[in-house]
Amino acid sequence: MTTTAQPPAATREALGPTLVRLREEGLDIAVVDGDLGVSTTARQFGDRFPERFFTLGPAEQNMVGIAAGLAAAGKIAFASTFAVFMPGRCYDQLRVGIAQPNLNVKLFASHGGITPGEDGISAQAIEDLALMCSLLSFRVIVPADVIEAAGAVECAAREPGPFYIRAGRPKIPVIYPPNHRFELGKADLLRPGRDVTIIATGVMVKAALDAAETLSAQGVDARVLNLATWRPLDTAAIEAAARETGAIVTAEEHLVHCGLGAMIAQHLATTRPVPMGFVGMRSYAESGKWDELLVKYDLTPAAIVREAEVAIARKR
Repeated sequence: MTTTAQPPAATREALGPTLVRLREEGLDIAVVDGDLGVSTTARQFGDRFPERFFTLGPAEQNMVGIAAGLAAAGKIAFASTFAVFMPGRCYDQLRVGIAQPNLNVKLFASHGGITPGEDGISAQAIEDLALMCSLLSFRVIVPADVIEAAGAVECAAREPGPFYIRAGRPKIPVIYPPNHRFELGKADLLRPGRDVTIIATGVMVKAALDAAETLSAQGVDARVLNLATWRPLDTAAIEAAARETGAIVTAEEHLVHCGLGAMIAQHLATTRPVPMGFVGMRSYAESGKWDELLVKYDLTPAAIVREAEVAIARKR
């Protein structure tokens, strides 16, 4: 599978238009915002439905509490800010106010990972997904492109219970066609293969597809799975990948020791252990252009290829 002919777009751009459409269809949505609605695109909903949009300034903990109250009153409550603030600044409110009572709150966290770039280390969330996966009632989603992000927002709006959707700042290639249907809890097979499986998420999905092309030129048949849903984890697809290809490489814009690779390795350790490789963050980053940071911190197709070669050699 290759990218579509559509122009690049940021996954954060999906929020506002999707919420406007869903409210126009009759869904009882209310949105709270942490003074970043232009960047998250939630402001588009506020411009269309001002009576259902509440901006609180940089008071993210209060934002989460108000979202919980709206959900308790029967609304489909969305809250949006940057990933460094939610969950980073709001963990206790998320745990006690939303996760434990299992309220119908949908969190949309933009600017995840290191791709906020020039905003620097304090703005780069590389721990957020580990924090959210520790909250048992949350569904956790990392879309690969703006089409999948729109599908994730709609899924969250229509499914009861808490959701966390992590979006990104930069414009990235669009992988899916406009009619793509997002399925919660299902890994999407983007490319079949029998020698190794690359399981990628978010911005790393395009890198995984590029790595598979390089491996193919070397005679290696690489399967590529887009695992957008971290919880619930598609254990059936993961076990099938281990059984049918015998080696797995994970790729994520997150700390590897507590991220997707760690979750997959933990599951396979008790079901079907295979050689694995891990591409992701191992330290905090720095300020810089987002694409240059991906190269500096080895979040690249070349890094995926190297890990695949090592995993395949261990399989033999």
